[in-house]
Amino acid sequence: MPQLETAINPNLGRVKDRVAFVTGAGSGIGRAAALKLASEGARVCLADLKDNRTDEVKQLIEEKGGEAFVADVDVSDEARVREGIEKAVGKWGRLDIVFANAGINGTWTPIENMTSEQWDDTLATNLKGTFLAVKYAIPYMKEHGGSIIVTSSINGSRKFSSFGASAYSASKAGQVAFAKMAALELARYRIRVNVICPGAIDTNIGENTNITPELKTIQIPVKYPEGSQPLEHRSGKPEQVADLVLFLASDESSHISGTEMFIDGAESLL
Repeated sequence: MPQLETAINPNLGRVKDRVAFVTGAGSGIGRAAALKLASEGARVCLADLKDNRTDEVKQLIEEKGGEAFVADVDVSDEARVREGIEKAVGKWGRLDIVFANAGINGTWTPIENMTSEQWDDTLATNLKGTFLAVKYAIPYMKEHGGSIIVTSSINGSRKFSSFGASAYSASKAGQVAFAKMAALELARYRIRVNVICPGAIDTNIGENTNITPELKTIQIPVKYPEGSQPLEHRSGKPEQVADLVLFLASDESSHISGTEMFIDGAESLL
């Protein structure tokens, strides 16, 4: 289980006193990012479907002297996203960082076998969920600016060989385009919008993947030298992505907006 390495010093930190809204904060990249942001002084709203995992993240942050609370949010539900953001602002009086991270793999199947409901489910969580988090954050970020970070993927931006993932890849490509549109639109308010595109990362996203038997009819064997991650010969870690999230949330990236950043150990270059 990822731990905060040191106690939180309220007088120090790269995102000291800023308020962060993190979707999908109960596991994987969202969890690691929430812990990282808290360790650097942010107060974090843990937006996720409420369960023991999200409560554990809250406990870890508070044990180290940080501030966090859980908002029970389904990112595909407009009312719950709006309410979650309103609760964060109501508790801490501002909003500085939005990490629109929650996502699912959805159903992986040939296009001709995919139902419209399966397509809609994936886009509702991944693309609509991103839109809703950004939409309802804007009114609270316009006065003093801030950073919005979106979790996309190398699938749909630089890699198209994940057979059967047409809905997933379309949602991820849509996130990149949406973030670039938002970056230009929101620049006047000093709101930066950037996208991270992870490759294979050790998370539990496989739990929400529905692979159908028909998938084998379209798969093409692909062989990679030394595995599919050239840099380290292994999948990345959520904590490595969290380091990038912290950088984009902090003033160290103050002149970066409308940019997608690949974090995949050169996997997508093969």
